[in-house]
Amino acid sequence: MSQLETMGWEVEDKVARIAFTRPELLNAMSNEATRDINIIADAIAKEDGVRVVVITGSGRSFSTGIDLKQLSADQIQMEYHHRWERALRIFETMEKIVIVGIKEYCLGGGLQLAIASDVRVAAENAILGLPAAKEGLIPGLATYRLPHYVGLGRAKHMILTGQNINAKEAYDMGLLDYVVPLGEFEGRLEEIVQQHVRVCSVATVKSKTLCNFSFDLGYDAFLNKYFELQEIAQTSEDHFEARRAYREKRNPIFK
Repeated sequence: MSQLETMGWEVEDKVARIAFTRPELLNAMSNEATRDINIIADAIAKEDGVRVVVITGSGRSFSTGIDLKQLSADQIQMEYHHRWERALRIFETMEKIVIVGIKEYCLGGGLQLAIASDVRVAAENAILGLPAAKEGLIPGLATYRLPHYVGLGRAKHMILTGQNINAKEAYDMGLLDYVVPLGEFEGRLEEIVQQHVRVCSVATVKSKTLCNFSFDLGYDAFLNKYFELQEIAQTSEDHFEARRAYREKRNPIFK
């Protein structure tokens, strides 16, 4: 694993794995973390062979978000937020499926990253929240993304109160895709990762792109974008492999 100051990453076959490595601080995001995550996001975005990206936190928690020690010491400036949002947008738009694995705390920037990703897998002990209001801050572009997932009313409640919710509440409102027993977390997360590896094709990542446009484009513009991307999908080697697999009565193997 290539190790930076606050996180490490590696690529194995079709999967890139990122791990936050400040467990003693519950993987709080320092100034250096915003630099590290951009370095890693840029590198993974250029890895053509990678189909799936997995992001986890070392130790007991995923991430508690912004480093409150640095914040209280007046060491967090606007550049921090610019760097953070740039990295999140790379994960949100990269042509790879991004999966986050959440244990215990997923707060602030941790939750912002989770909702900029594609799939959220949480242990049953997960605690999610956006406490920025209690810190006199705005919770980043969670103000933009969260209503898309849970509706405006629920999003406003979480954002304006800064209250945390548990895994069941998050799953019930559509914020989490999977909730698994804590003792089975690593194994179940890997099963879900491999499920996505098997089905991730050119069509999958183009579908991700279309979903990202669904709240922003009018019908006609969206339809034209769909036709453009469908042509790419239907002329891809992945589609030809799916056709061969159907004829040969087997599952496709996407490269």
